[in-house]
Parts: sequence; C-alpha cells; structure tokens
Amino acid sequence: MLKGHCLCGDVQYQFEEERAELKLHCHCKDCQRVTGSGKATVVLFPLDAVIIEGTYKLFSSLGSEGSHVNRGFCRRCGSQMFTFVDEIPDHVFIKAGGMEDSSWLNVELTCWTSTAPAWLPPDQNTATAEKNPPLNS
Repeated sequence: MLKGHCLCGDVQYQFEEERAELKLHCHCKDCQRVTGSGKATVVLFPLDAVIIEGTYKLFSSLGSEGSHVNRGFCRRCGSQMFTFVDEIPDHVFIKAGGMEDSSWLNVELTCWTSTAPAWLPPDQNTATAEKNPPLNS
C-alpha cells in the first residue's frame, strides 16, 4: 500500500494503487477553486482500497451537473485530500498532490475541457471529455 497525507500530517491515508479505477485531470470550476489552480488531478478508488487515519472535515456542495459532492480536507491545515460523490457510492477520489509517491500515476482522462483555462490547456495525451465522464459504479 502506498501512503499520503495532508500538509501538517494530522490526516494520513494508505491506498492500494493497483485498485485505482480512474486517473484523471479535472478542469471543472469547482476543482479550479478548491486547488487554486487550473485543474485537480484525482484518482478514483473503491472505499475498501483506502484506509484513512485522522479527522477530516467535509464541505458539501452541488457539482456543476447536479451531483452531490463532499470534499474532505484537514481541519487544521486545510489541505484538500478526498472527494466523495453520493452518486458514486462506496468510492473516493484522492487528490494526487497529497500522495507521497505518485510516480505510478498515469493519467487516462482529462475532463471538463470546456472550462479549462487558456493558461493551462487540457492534456491532449489523454482521452478528453467536455464535461463529466460517465462514472457509473
């Protein structure tokens, strides 16, 4: 299992990288806002492939296409780490930036190309989607 953590170390996690179901860059406006950048790079895992230790806080909102999105962040340092989507039960997206080793990560898809900023265009070396890809679990 590989590891990751927030900036201060209060929230730590482990994950089975071989069980990653989707690896993607997301350029939606919400991901741009929560990262303070032009995209988020996230990996979708089944919940039973992830162990989370420490207490994190959730912020819930409606996604751009109406999904119920719950973003997990450290209560102390504010690091964004997890995203739980009600419409994708028993799964969690983990932000790649918090992983101690992301060298195994090979992004397969870039979504929300329709809102990618001109200064950070979509990755044309991946499959692309103008909005959300189909994610039926």
